[in-house]
Formats: sequence, structure tokens, C-alpha cells
Amino acid sequence: MRILVTGGAGFIGSALVRHLIHESQHEVLNFDKLTYAGILASLEPIQQSPRYRFERGDICDGAKVSELLADFRPDIIAHLAAESHVDRSIDGPGDFIQTNIVGTFTLLNQALQYWQGLEGSQKSAFRFHHISTDEVFGSLDDEGYFTEETAYDPRSPYSASKASSDHLVRAWGHTYDLPVLVTNCSNNYGPYHFPEKLIPLIIIRAMSGEPLPVYGDGSNVRDWLFVEDHARALRTVFETGVPGQTYNVGGNSERKNIDVVRTICAVLDDLHPKANGASYAEQITFVADRPGHDHRYAIDASKILNRLGWAPQVSFEQGIATTVQWYLENRDWWGAILAGRYNTGRLGLAVAG
Repeated sequence: MRILVTGGAGFIGSALVRHLIHESQHEVLNFDKLTYAGILASLEPIQQSPRYRFERGDICDGAKVSELLADFRPDIIAHLAAESHVDRSIDGPGDFIQTNIVGTFTLLNQALQYWQGLEGSQKSAFRFHHISTDEVFGSLDDEGYFTEETAYDPRSPYSASKASSDHLVRAWGHTYDLPVLVTNCSNNYGPYHFPEKLIPLIIIRAMSGEPLPVYGDGSNVRDWLFVEDHARALRTVFETGVPGQTYNVGGNSERKNIDVVRTICAVLDDLHPKANGASYAEQITFVADRPGHDHRYAIDASKILNRLGWAPQVSFEQGIATTVQWYLENRDWWGAILAGRYNTGRLGLAVAG
């Protein structure tokens, strides 16, 4: 199949593109604006493949999207292009509204026109797959799980913008019969993760001897999903999922934030011990909590298991060890980001403008 991936230079998008080139015979067109978190170096392992092509552009540019659809003629649109960092959405929500809502609207309109012009088996096989987050569901107490039927209750500008885009996708499915799929995933981690997110931030700051900031008392809980498991799930959904359906994708790996940080420190103690024998855990520092910080996310992924046969293959312990080792071995990748665009400082404290 021919697969158009929006946001394919981002963390999850690049993992999907690498998976498709390495593990399938699909052709891939990567359409990415290359904002601060779009890193073409993440695609170096596959960029020479004759089945891979990159095109720079903005999903808000309807004319550009229309041109690409007419030229590439995709069977699948895997829509991952999004602003995705909660702290940045607190400081500047405007970019999240523009990309996540207006961009998705623009992409849907162009996809609908393209799909309506298809015929026969190509029309019946086409899918618009929208990749979203569990944050649209709000916050859980200590019990229970998000299911595909959980009511939406977004708490941050980021999650509100993703909830809006989810609703638009489903509306285009119901109103115009566009064959849509929606997946809502838990927190991803793994190689090539931009340094603003918790796990790579902690790894890099630990190796630099800097304080390791943990929000509040560290008791907030997330379900962690290894990004390569997620890539396999996305392929499973757009190859075999039923149009109009939503599938939750989770890692079955709930952890308190403080326990995640301590696990990273323990792996670093083993793989990259300090010369003085001290533990990296001594660098842990508790800081003021994020405004509106959701207490707990947890995914019930039984539907995708029972109906499509997907389950995560990588345990949290395996995934963290793999991730830490990757950051130890790929300083050039993240060093270039720190040198050029990002200083790992605290975000998410400013008053929204």
C-alpha cells in the first residue's frame, strides 16, 4: 500500500515510518512541517530506501495537501502531525489550536475530496487513521481504566485541542462517510524521543549532572508504551481495523512518575556508573507541580487485543534499558538538539497569551 504519514519526522511518526520501511513492503510519503520537534536525523536509517519519500509542508496548507494526494495517491493517511507537549500548550496554546484543530480540519477536507474521487477497490480500501492520546479522557482516580466508551474530559490546552480533532474526524466519518479510524494511546517512550519529554529529559540531565525535576510529589501515574510497540499497533489498525471504530493502545505498564525516574537512575547506575560511585538518584529534585496536572492515566487495551490481535511485546523494564542505552550511544543525535534548539529548562509556568 501507499501510506501518507503526516508528522513523520516526529517521535511516534518517525517510529512508524522506520517500522513500515523495515518490516513491510508499503511505500511511505512523510509529510512534515519540521517544527522544533521534527528531526530528519531520526529517519537516517531508512532515508535511502526507494520506498520512502519526504516532503516538507504544513497540514494547514490545503493546496499543498491536495497536490500531494493527487501525486502520491495514498491508500492510507496516518495522521500524526500535532503539537504534543502539555507544558508548551500552557505557555502558548495558539499553536496547538492552529495545528491540531485547523490542521486536522484542513486535512479532512482534502482527504474527503480525494476519497470521493476514487473508484472501485481503491475507494473501498482507503482509510483515514487519526492518531490521538489518552489525555482527551481527563484524569482517573486510583482505580479504573480508560475505555473506548469513556467520556471526554480534557484538562489542558493540548488535550482539548486533541479532543477537538478527534471529534472532527468522527464527524467526517458520520456525516460524509469518510472511512476513518481513531486510536488513543498512552504515554510513549523510546529512542529518538525529543528531550522535552520526561524520560529523555531525565536521562540527559542525569548524565549532565543536573537536578532531575519531578513535579509535585511524583505520585502522578502514567501507562507507558514503548514506541516500537505503538508503531506495530498503528500498522495493525490501518491494515485490519474496522472503519468508524476507535481502538485504545496501551502498554500495560502503569508507573508513578517518581518510580519512572528512579528506574532510569538505577539503569544509569548500572550502564554508566559515576566515577565516585554515587547514584544518579541523588540528583532527584521535587519542583512545583504542573498547573492542572492530571493524577492518573490508564488504558484498557482489551479491544485491540481481542479484535485485532495486537498486544505490547516490550516490558517497561526492557524498554527503559533499551532507551537509556540508545541515549548513551547516540549523543550526536540529542547533542545537536541541545546545541541548536532546546536547553531542557522548565516550561509550562507562564500565563497563557
